[in-house]
Amino acid sequence: MPEEQTIAKAHEDEREGRSPSTQAGEFVREEVHHVREGKHGARSTKQMIAIGLSKARRAGVKLPAPKKTKSSSRTRQQAQRDLQKGAGRKRKTSTKRSRAVKSALNREGRRAGSSKALSKQARSSARKRSRSSRSMAAKKAARTRTRHRGRGRNQR
Repeated sequence: MPEEQTIAKAHEDEREGRSPSTQAGEFVREEVHHVREGKHGARSTKQMIAIGLSKARRAGVKLPAPKKTKSSSRTRQQAQRDLQKGAGRKRKTSTKRSRAVKSALNREGRRAGSSKALSKQARSSARKRSRSSRSMAAKKAARTRTRHRGRGRNQR
């Protein structure tokens, strides 16, 4: 179950008109914190991110299932189920299942949440994108940065 603070931040992002992936980023950030503080582990950084995205979909973030080219059919089906659970009414989570998942994650390592692992994951996923796509994203980031910081000056 995501923390209320995370859900509130995601709702704030939605009100501000931010994209679903930005809203989902709050849940992924929460998951990173959980692994770092030792609440549970993760087999890999990818798994940690997947858990965060799943929580986001179940919390009602309208994040679409991944496209055919990028992931397995099983992942897409699970994403669809998560979206449906987020849209419908909330049911109480099964205690047995919850405990089983938690104990399974507890047996995993904590290294997936390290800054080294996260930067490696970011680099490898960026490498899959085209050069023009990366360039466009960097230019957009620079534009929004100037908008938020006040006319191009590095004010913090």
